[in-house]
This record gives sequence, structure tokens and C-alpha cells, in this order.
Amino acid sequence: MDVKRVKDYMYWLYYQYLLITCSYVLEPWEQSMFHTITVTVMAMVVYTAYVFVPIHVRLALEFFSQIFGAQPESTI
Repeated sequence: MDVKRVKDYMYWLYYQYLLITCSYVLEPWEQSMFHTITVTVMAMVVYTAYVFVPIHVRLALEFFSQIFGAQPESTI
């Protein structure tokens, strides 16, 4: 890919982010605080999903396999 196109696309995405969050109207120190909080919250959401979603999917599969008559695994 052309580096200039990628750079322009990334700039466009960042501009869309600024427009959607209305953070372009903030002062520079307010923008940095807003971005820090946003990145922190997103990181916590991703981490929580990474840790807890597989556990819930496994439990849901076990639950539905018991409902639909699958044989439980032996614990021997």
C-alpha cells in the first residue's frame, strides 16, 4: 500500500474520532485527559472481555449441552 494513503486514512479516522466525541472543542490539556481516560476504559473493557468471555462461553456450552441431552463428561 501507498504510505501516503495509509497516513491520510489514519488522519481521517482520527478526525472522525474527534468529531464523534466532540473532543476537538476541548483545550489541549482537556483533550489529553479525555484521551487518557478513554484509552484506559477501552483497555479495561478489552482485558475484561479477554478474561471472562471464554469462561462464560464454556459455561453456556455446558448448560446447553445438558439441556439438549448430550452425555456429561466422566469425572473419573
